[in-house]
Amino acid sequence: MSDWRVRAVRASKRPFSRSVVRPSDTQPAPEHSMDPRPDQPVEPVTLERSVVDAAVYRDGRRIDAPTDLADIYRTLPDRPGTMAWIGLFRPAEAQLLEAADRFDLHELAVEDAIVAHQRPKLERYGDTLFVVLRAARYLDEAEEVDFGEIHLFVGPDFVLTVRHSQAPDLSAVRRRLEDDPELLALGPEAVLYAVLDAVVDGYAPVIAGLQHDIDEIETEVFGGDPQVSRRIYELSREVIEFQRATRPLLEIMKSLEAGFGKYGTDEELQRYLRDVADHATYAAERVDGFRQMLQNILTVNATLVSQRQNEEMKQLAEAGHVQNDEIKKISSWAAILFAPTLIGTVYGMNFETMPELQWAFGYPFAIGLMALVCTGLYLVFKKRNWL
Repeated sequence: MSDWRVRAVRASKRPFSRSVVRPSDTQPAPEHSMDPRPDQPVEPVTLERSVVDAAVYRDGRRIDAPTDLADIYRTLPDRPGTMAWIGLFRPAEAQLLEAADRFDLHELAVEDAIVAHQRPKLERYGDTLFVVLRAARYLDEAEEVDFGEIHLFVGPDFVLTVRHSQAPDLSAVRRRLEDDPELLALGPEAVLYAVLDAVVDGYAPVIAGLQHDIDEIETEVFGGDPQVSRRIYELSREVIEFQRATRPLLEIMKSLEAGFGKYGTDEELQRYLRDVADHATYAAERVDGFRQMLQNILTVNATLVSQRQNEEMKQLAEAGHVQNDEIKKISSWAAILFAPTLIGTVYGMNFETMPELQWAFGYPFAIGLMALVCTGLYLVFKKRNWL
């Protein structure tokens, strides 16, 4: 057993505890400051509620289910060939530190498990694997993807699972393994396979939900929905987040496969893990395709919006042209009608000294002048296509 836990009890000498998140801390841990995702409010979990299940197995069968974790720590070394599986849900820091002491966990892995907000990864510390997975589930009512996070410590004779979210529900995984003692008898790696399989299988409904959303968006794009751009953006963010969960899984599976020979992984378990790798590859490819589809849809939507704007501008221009023609016609007829009014007004001023008042041809001359001016104006406007 390493001596780092001995140093851990001395607060002034513990090197990694300063980055551990506590309610009294004023500065966030680096993992939080680099994470763009907002922290989700979580319900406080008591020490008793954080232990979801704890059991000891031999030959794939549960032989003990202690309620006190100290019993597992105390009896496990005295039972060769047995395996302990402890499931924790949002555990307190003290619990993880105690587990780190009992199972000789590396301080960096424990720090990651306490802080959370980690990317999917696989790290090997001696004979212990530390695996981080991002689960996902599709919420039908909200039409959005909810992401979870799970940490696994896989040792020679123990598995410690730490969940920081409601999903995935590992009780179903435990029941599945307990119903298949032959698979569970393969040891901690069988538990790792079952958790990986549950996480990857959980991606299938998410992929179906995202595909449905994309189909709806395509219909809205060609239907001219003005709110579709916002929905494309929000869905793109979910797809990117989903991609961050699925893409690193491929590296995790490659790392596990690379260690099959070195660490003596059972051949049957190798087949199961390769099957998970195939499903993970399919999920990652579909998510990559979704991201490309959304980029294409966004481009098409921008093109359609531009076309609609051009059509609207064209219609406005045509309406303005028609309006200008009407104004020209009205102005032309107003000018034509104004000419005889002006002449009639001048000749209607009954001053005694005005010329032509006593002229016998004054009236015909005034009428002829009106007709001449109106005809001239009509011909001018007609020539300029105003009439």
